Amino acid sequence: MRKMSWEEFARSMGVEPQRLENKEARLLKNFVRDLKFPTHCQGCQGLDLSNPNPVHHPSYELTPACNHDCIFCYSNVAVKLGKAPKPGYYGWERPYAITVSQYGEPLISPRIVEVNKMLRERFPEARLDLQTNGSLLTEELWSKLDFDLVMISLDAASREKHLKITNADTFENVVNALRIVGRDKSARSVVRTIFMPGINDEDIPRIAELAASLGIDEMMLQPLTIHELNVERLRKAGLDFERAESIREYLKAAMEAKKYIDVRVSGCQLAIYRTMDPLTLFSARRVARDVAPAMKRKKIE
Repeated sequence: MRKMSWEEFARSMGVEPQRLENKEARLLKNFVRDLKFPTHCQGCQGLDLSNPNPVHHPSYELTPACNHDCIFCYSNVAVKLGKAPKPGYYGWERPYAITVSQYGEPLISPRIVEVNKMLRERFPEARLDLQTNGSLLTEELWSKLDFDLVMISLDAASREKHLKITNADTFENVVNALRIVGRDKSARSVVRTIFMPGINDEDIPRIAELAASLGIDEMMLQPLTIHELNVERLRKAGLDFERAESIREYLKAAMEAKKYIDVRVSGCQLAIYRTMDPLTLFSARRVARDVAPAMKRKKIE
C-alpha cells in the first residue's frame, strides 16, 4: 500500500495542510506581511531583491568621532581597523535620500549646520536624514537644522542600562532630544533601537512606550551585527548569541514593541522575510557575524 504524504493525510482527516503549520509561525508571517518598511529605508537599493549588489543610501560623513562608546558599534570597529571613511559625500547625483551620517556622531562637528544647508541647496529633491545618538541635540541647535527625518539611537530604558551599553552618562540628554523632535512635526521622528537579547530584551517595549509618550512617530528596530572586535564586550554584557541570530526572536521583540508604537524592522531584512513561508520564517537564522563594515559608495566632491 502506498504511503500517504502529510498533505494527503491532512486532507483525509478534513484538515487543510496549511493548518498543520505552527500557530506561532503563521502569526509571525502575518506580522511580517502587515509591517511597513522603515521610513529611512524607503528608496534604498536593499529593498530590491533582484539587485545583486545593493548599497545603502548616499551619506555625508562629518567625523568618525563619537562621545559614546557603544559595546556593539560598527563605527568604532571601522576606526580601530582604519576603515572609517574620511569626511565628505559618498554617493551619486540625484539621490533619493542622504544620511548624515552613518559613521561617528554628526552633532560633534561644528560644520553640521553648514553641511545641512549645503546638502539642502545642492540636492533640493533629496530626503535628508539625520542619524544621531541625540545626546548633543538642544532646542537651539535643532532650530538651526533642516532635516526631513531624524533618527535618535536609544537602546535602554534606564540611565543605568544606557550607561552600561554606551559607556556615557547621557540618558536624560537622549530622552530630551526625543522630546524636542517629538514636538516638531515638520520632520518625521524615529527612535532607532538595536535588538540585543540578554542585554535589552525587557527594555525594548519600554523604549517603545517612552518614545510614543514623547510624540515619536516610529521605532526602527534593527538586528544586531556582531563584529569580531566587539564579541568580548557583548559577551560580558550578557548577549545571548544564539537568540541574536534568530529571526523569530527578533520579530517577537518587534511584536511586543508594536503594542506601543509604529514599529518597523530593518527594510532589507523585511524584504527577505516576506519571501519566506511561515515555517521557514519561524526557524530561520541570519548570519549576524562580520569583521568590519564596508563603505561600498564612492566619495565624490
